[in-house]
Amino acid sequence: MTYPEAFQHLYEQLPMFQRVGAAAYKKDLTNTLALCEMLGDPHRQIKAIHIAGTNGKGSVSHLLTAMLMAAGYKTGLYISPHYRDFRERIKINGEYISEEEVVRFVEKYQQQYLKIKPSFFELTVAMAFEHFVNHQVDIAVIETGMGGRFDSTNVITPLLSVITNIGYDHMQFLGNTLPEIAFEKAGIIKPHVPVVIGEADPVTAPVFFKSAMEKESFIEFADHHVRMEVLDKTPEGMLFNIVENEVTTHRECFTQLYGDFQLKNLATAWFSAKQLNASGIPVSEKHILEGMKRVKELTHLIGRWEFLSKASPVIIADSGHNSHGLKVTLKELLQLKAQRLHFVIGFVNDKDLSATLPLFPSNANYYFCKPDIPRGMDAIALKKQSAAYGLLGEAFSSVREALEVARLNATEQDVIFIGGSTFVVAEVV
Repeated sequence: MTYPEAFQHLYEQLPMFQRVGAAAYKKDLTNTLALCEMLGDPHRQIKAIHIAGTNGKGSVSHLLTAMLMAAGYKTGLYISPHYRDFRERIKINGEYISEEEVVRFVEKYQQQYLKIKPSFFELTVAMAFEHFVNHQVDIAVIETGMGGRFDSTNVITPLLSVITNIGYDHMQFLGNTLPEIAFEKAGIIKPHVPVVIGEADPVTAPVFFKSAMEKESFIEFADHHVRMEVLDKTPEGMLFNIVENEVTTHRECFTQLYGDFQLKNLATAWFSAKQLNASGIPVSEKHILEGMKRVKELTHLIGRWEFLSKASPVIIADSGHNSHGLKVTLKELLQLKAQRLHFVIGFVNDKDLSATLPLFPSNANYYFCKPDIPRGMDAIALKKQSAAYGLLGEAFSSVREALEVARLNATEQDVIFIGGSTFVVAEVV
């Protein structure tokens, strides 16, 4: 079997939420536990950090990975979804799982796992756990896919749980209110395992306190203790100060991440790394700062406020895809003071856009497109729905075509933004 054949097998044999939607979502951990048993229970053999949240969990996962790498730990990272390459989901010290190892896994286990009938996500979680055990990682950073309580990753007992924030997303699965969504995310809190909540919200904090009390778990809110003050932003990254308990403790720190919205992620990662010390994984402030500084270089993070062109015109791709994430992304975009904004946007067809489309500015050019997946929303339907909110433009048959026309229309002083869905971004980064 070749790698393309193994990859095609994974896509065709196993339902994948990102492609087919609700049909791939299972509200229990039975399949994942069965897969782990098939593999010799690798989930019980790795030290891990577990990260959930509506937005920011990908950035925080990469930041903590970079910090641990800077400290000399052999660090695994499991994330989802991927952009260009399936192997982005499973990395050790920033290096993708090899094509040969994916092929070996499929060939060795397919007769057994096809009897279990797992989803694509369930199987890739199990593959990641086995990969980390086989390569004897010191620690693994595990990002949830959706929710927490029934997320396939939630079979681990980590050293530390981290929940970045709570916003409205995937309500058809997680609930229609913030406390309901918080309850699902709080499902990753384990007995006697400390938990860090990135952002304190009076609506959701009681949910986290209740869960932590029931599990007898130490709980802290990162933003009660630390915040970052931005000093300067360039396409290369940001310069910022670290303020702990209202005292500036570190001045002119640098990160390769960009955007005011990343300041909360930096604070969450900073505070979480410090909590790891109490969990038996020493990470010095020097290594924490080094991880922030070199996060993209060390982990190969892509798709988060990525400058595809830094001038003439500026072109930015970002994977924010819900109202909570897009609100801060668009706020950042408006700070660039472009002569005119051009939006290349597309969404998935099961996304409620009533809270999302009103966030976009009406005085911009729009290029509506369909991401190349079965769940992609038809571009003409998106154009019609957007017009009701004063967002006017043309529909295109592909992301690439939409971007090409935007390039032709934009002047040197304009900015082109590509986003709306992770799968739109995936086609250009």
